[in-house]
Amino acid sequence: MLAGHTFPARWGAELLAGISVAGVLLPEAVAYAAIAGVAPMHALLAALVGLCLYPIFGTSRFAVVSPTSSAAAVFASAVAMGGPAMGYTLVGLTGGLFLLAAALRAGFLGAFISRPVLRGFAWALGLGIMLRQLPHIAGVPVHSLQTGPLAWELLMQSAQWHRPSVWLGSASLALWLALSHGLRRWLFVPTSLLVLSLGVALSAGLGLGAQGVALVGDIAWQSPAWGLPGLHSEHWLQTMELAPALLLILFAESWGSVRSLALQGGDRVDANRELRALGAANLTCGLVQGLPVGAGFSAAAANYAAGGRSKWAGVAAALALALLLWLARPWLALLPLPVLAAVVIGILSHNIWPRAVLTSLHLGGDAWLALVAAASVFIFGVLPGMLLAVALSLLLAIRRFAQPLVAELGLLPGTRDYLDRTLHPDAATQAGTLIMRPEEPLFFANAEQVFQYVLRRADAAQARVVVLSLEVCDDLDSTAVEALAEFAASLAHQGKALLLARVKDRPRNALARMGLADAMAGGWPLFWSVDDAARAAAGMMPAQTPSSPAA
Repeated sequence: MLAGHTFPARWGAELLAGISVAGVLLPEAVAYAAIAGVAPMHALLAALVGLCLYPIFGTSRFAVVSPTSSAAAVFASAVAMGGPAMGYTLVGLTGGLFLLAAALRAGFLGAFISRPVLRGFAWALGLGIMLRQLPHIAGVPVHSLQTGPLAWELLMQSAQWHRPSVWLGSASLALWLALSHGLRRWLFVPTSLLVLSLGVALSAGLGLGAQGVALVGDIAWQSPAWGLPGLHSEHWLQTMELAPALLLILFAESWGSVRSLALQGGDRVDANRELRALGAANLTCGLVQGLPVGAGFSAAAANYAAGGRSKWAGVAAALALALLLWLARPWLALLPLPVLAAVVIGILSHNIWPRAVLTSLHLGGDAWLALVAAASVFIFGVLPGMLLAVALSLLLAIRRFAQPLVAELGLLPGTRDYLDRTLHPDAATQAGTLIMRPEEPLFFANAEQVFQYVLRRADAAQARVVVLSLEVCDDLDSTAVEALAEFAASLAHQGKALLLARVKDRPRNALARMGLADAMAGGWPLFWSVDDAARAAAGMMPAQTPSSPAA
């Protein structure tokens, strides 16, 4: 627990972080409302809902649930098919699916997003958000949402770049970097809030709007209308088709942000509670006719960079956003979009060098999936990129389980331990006995391959007894049990005996159900340890001396 005198400083830091996050969320919400094709208030209401509900249900200290650009794009597609009513129904239905997934405890699906995939996804997502800010700094419109086409379209319009906007955005970014890295120890106000405030002051004093610099503009207040709007049956069908896609996008982006920051802070997060939090927030957003919300990376990074270290920063952001909407809308209308874009780029600038991705490559193994995830997000977008990387992870896991290693064990001199002879050449074998251990659990996809390999090794070693260690098998499915029975029959036909070692309770129960766990009834002898099985094997043959260790 923190000492008593540190509480005022800690609460002050959380309050300032919340104010800084609110200053970023408000104009971002306006931009996402434009993407979605609805009035800004629908995005602002969604931001308030997400900020208020996530601290109740969520588990991350840093996550900020608010409208995101990718979710706004899906909402826009629903609006194009059936109008805003279909979009709000889509949000509510997606919230219901989140709650259903939480009730089914489907959060385990988040474990299929490996850390290399997560690192590549987070890096590509952060860089993609940064690149999407460049049109605001250049002062030119772009129509592409994907990173590559957006950059090309922006480059082709270089002659039309608005120079005052470019200078303003560049100066704001340089100021943000200088304040964050060089002068931060002397600042008592969050860097983002200070730069945004200076942008508003410049806009008011110099009339930047009259010079062609894009401003946030007036934000009209609209009272929320509770309840899902009515839809035609065909629109309901289209909404049900879009809802799973929106769920996957929000969960992929949110879980990526939550887990990335949790890894940085050494925290633990619960995927099922995250599903519940996103479900409650989106269901409520649908009822108040708000945009879909998720734990976007830019807002979460802004919270982290501003010093937010607890959920109270999100509550402070909600209060600050409400006060800003109530008192400061005339001033917020003067905020230049190039300044806002520069602040977002500054917040994410620490991710521009893919240090975590490159570090992963030195680990070997599946670390190359980080590059695949990053490239997939850039080329195909958030959802297809994440799904492709996750699919590759699953294929690698299935391939590893389906083609497992099988180690030959030997007795370590002076002990009762049996170790892999490939790694421990001094481990001794026992004449006439072959001791093998699968390195992956046996199941329907690999059992027959494993037993065929052991048969070949038994023939090559001219073994009279085969000891099979099942220590990595927590259970045996019916295919594995049947394949084991066929394997034992093949050994018996050749005059060889089978002994099973390190058989745990569940595999024993599986063998008992098949009538194979009782040696007296024609089953196989089961042993709790490899040493016991090896001693039993030695007793089944004439006295032998151990062979020399493997070379």
